[in-house]
Amino acid sequence: MKKINLLLLSLLILTPLLFALENQTEVDFNRFFFDRTMRIDYYHLGDNQQEVIALDKIYDQGQWAGPVKTLIDPFMRGRYCARVYDQATGQLIFARAFDSLFGEYKTTDEALKGIKRAFQESVLIPYPKNKITLAIEVRDKNNNFHQIFSQEIDPASIFIIKERPEPGVKVFELLKNGPPSQKVDLAFLAEGYTAAEEGKLKQDLDKFVAVFFSQEPYKSLKNKFNIYGVFKPSAESGCDEPGYGQFKQTALGCSFDSFGSDRYLLTDDNRRLRDIASNVPYDALMIMVNHSRYGGGGIYNLYCTFTTDNQWYEYLMLHEFGHSFTGLADEYYTSQVAYNEFYPRGIEPVEPNITALLNPKDVKWKKLLTPGIAVPTPWEKEEFDRFDLAYQKTRQELNEKIARMKREGAPVEEIAKLEIESEKLSLEQGKKVEEFLAKSKYAGKVGVFEGAGYASTGLYRPAVDCIMFTKGKKPYCPVCLEAVKEMIEFYAN
Repeated sequence: MKKINLLLLSLLILTPLLFALENQTEVDFNRFFFDRTMRIDYYHLGDNQQEVIALDKIYDQGQWAGPVKTLIDPFMRGRYCARVYDQATGQLIFARAFDSLFGEYKTTDEALKGIKRAFQESVLIPYPKNKITLAIEVRDKNNNFHQIFSQEIDPASIFIIKERPEPGVKVFELLKNGPPSQKVDLAFLAEGYTAAEEGKLKQDLDKFVAVFFSQEPYKSLKNKFNIYGVFKPSAESGCDEPGYGQFKQTALGCSFDSFGSDRYLLTDDNRRLRDIASNVPYDALMIMVNHSRYGGGGIYNLYCTFTTDNQWYEYLMLHEFGHSFTGLADEYYTSQVAYNEFYPRGIEPVEPNITALLNPKDVKWKKLLTPGIAVPTPWEKEEFDRFDLAYQKTRQELNEKIARMKREGAPVEEIAKLEIESEKLSLEQGKKVEEFLAKSKYAGKVGVFEGAGYASTGLYRPAVDCIMFTKGKKPYCPVCLEAVKEMIEFYAN
């Protein structure tokens, strides 16, 4: 009996200690790491029910761009997490949460049918001085992490690749405020620009850097950033449009119609992406696609994409960067998406700007709530849904007609008329939505408004309107703004 009590006492003493070690935020960078980057490539494959990770290649990839003071992720917003343990001591010395293409794929109809796909992905960590164990974890439907991969890595291995950065790449240093480890390092990657379009690329870089710093909190925190332009000329201008039957040879292989959504613009060529980006130190990748069509995407701690020449280009970049850099959720819910139960019912999302409101007395952004506001907060949802859902139906039908005509080789003039009509309708709807929400009783207030995260009911957002909710020149709401500030401070500490 005494032995059992002693064992129990030991466990009670050790458990808090182990928990503290696992959740520590301070790790001595110089003790465990060199000021270089280790890039670990792997394959991520499976379907809705199964997923497997298999190691591919490991690279020694130049200077480390990330923080050196805070090596354990304080946010843990992604659906996956990479953890690095010092093999000799078992100490957790690095952790970073992220989202992935496979994480999105497994919510699609194809994955639900058991169709397996493989994606090539990467984890970037500071280069370890000694042997490590890399573990990759995934959240279950209750948002608890479970390990799905573990691998010992010897940083002295002769098989770690030490190639020079991708050749034939031009780098433009657009803003330099300090060492990479003390700043947010952004890399604008050019996609679909031919060598002859270098002049347009430079103009677009200037344009989007100006747009970026026109928005708070980036405007006030400009001194926290380093910004690079990275240019690998493409053989052809533009990008793939499978729905139109059009394909281009481009540097990064970006494509519309990703996961079956016509406007969703991604690349699944991770190796090309990482090889080209390796020419600069980076914390965040922004893929600037040389195209006039509306399209983009953003995946947390992976990259964002946006097209350069459509009428919503400012909104697109800032909205998608909110996803990829800060882990903000989409707040809209009327548009068609390719996902099924992206946010499981009855589970609190990890993103900072939406909530399932499981505990109305303890809203995750309660410190920012407008005093005295009702929770949940009533708003003009029924009228909004009526006219916005009608537009979404019209938009979808028009886009499908344009796609069909392009595939069938219809006269260019007829297609152009429909494209102009589509853009006009989009602009008119954007203005209508903005004016409607600006007149709301709760405009400018922070509350808990139903309708968010692709769900009309059961999920809530902090404001009637926000750049994460609707198109247009508009700010992040106070909750999103605070989350972005926190992420900037994390990288630029």
